[in-house]
Amino acid sequence: MIECVAKHNLHEVLPLIADYQDFYQASHICEQKNAAFFSRFSAHSPLGCQFALRKQQQVIGFATVYFSYSSTMAAKIAVLNDLFITPAQRQKGYARQLIEHCHHYALSKKAIRLQWLSSADNHAAQKVYATLPATKSPWYFYTLNTHDL
Repeated sequence: MIECVAKHNLHEVLPLIADYQDFYQASHICEQKNAAFFSRFSAHSPLGCQFALRKQQQVIGFATVYFSYSSTMAAKIAVLNDLFITPAQRQKGYARQLIEHCHHYALSKKAIRLQWLSSADNHAAQKVYATLPATKSPWYFYTLNTHDL
């Protein structure tokens, strides 16, 4: 079952968020900061929504969709910014379920597409993405941190 994350169930998702951040080697993981940040994304937020995937009453995964805009398409887009399934539940189709749910959510909010990034070495995730009717972008991703200038 996939449900929106809200005040009543955010505490169940926070440990998975910390595991996700650990997977991507975040330098500082703070539950209070995560709670404050992720509480902004809910079913009625114009910023986006976070979804929890539940199996037998246990949250086993989550995904977060943010909204942005494309100047070249002059339209709203949805960004699947986070996707995480607990290691014991991987390769069972749950990631695909979450992606498909997020895609339907994006369309319901009038976004013209759902897009996401994958680290080059995350081959397990890329296997899932290859099963979808998604296209792999030739674009490069750059970051410039605010303290770098």
